[in-house]
Amino acid sequence: MPRTRLLGRATTMAALLCAVPLVAACGGVKPQQANVVAGKQLFVAKCGSCHQLDRAGTKGNQGPNLDAAFQQSLKDGFGRGAVEGVVYKQILYPNRLPNVAGVKMPAKLVSGEDARDVAAYVASATAKPGKDTGLLATAVKAAGGGTAVEKNGTLTIPADPGGQLAFVASKAIGQPGPVTIAMPNKSGTQHDIVIDGLGKGAVVANGGTSSFKATLEAGKTYTYYCSIPGHRQAGMQGTLTVK
Repeated sequence: MPRTRLLGRATTMAALLCAVPLVAACGGVKPQQANVVAGKQLFVAKCGSCHQLDRAGTKGNQGPNLDAAFQQSLKDGFGRGAVEGVVYKQILYPNRLPNVAGVKMPAKLVSGEDARDVAAYVASATAKPGKDTGLLATAVKAAGGGTAVEKNGTLTIPADPGGQLAFVASKAIGQPGPVTIAMPNKSGTQHDIVIDGLGKGAVVANGGTSSFKATLEAGKTYTYYCSIPGHRQAGMQGTLTVK
């Protein structure tokens, strides 16, 4: 490799490392041990609805794919410590360009030690094949997989409370006749619930409930989903069977 290219890379690396207080090499700040388990949990809850990161199991597509974003830089010799610094800076001072849905990433979605934990986890997981192991493997409960059953005329299908792009139940069972479809959403990620031809609930977050009334036909199968851009594509849908 030409010497000038090596020097250019070294200069870029130094600039990245000096750009954020997380890294002590240039700023003189004493490094602190990040909690990557907490970082993974926070990333899934706060960032996963917009960003794909395979090891975290998130499939958001409104913001950059974080595996693809750093893949080439890591191949070119950038260390994961530099990636951590870049992610930390982006959390505090994000690019103000809107994402594919026309929404700008808010600054300091997490802050302080939480921001350091998220940056450390992303840096450790980005563009790394395989799955998380040890405590990281169980840090976030897998979303979906349950079955919701209609009770007293209401079919309740909660959104994942941890902010993942999934319903708690990927299957539901209803009875013929009038019913209220209800989706409680305890997470800070906005969701709604829709069944084409039957109805659409309001977009809610932070403890709200998206709901609508409908009439179910015997023996029919419906698909319920979230209509927020990118959410259904990431897997936020399920099957309702009427018995």
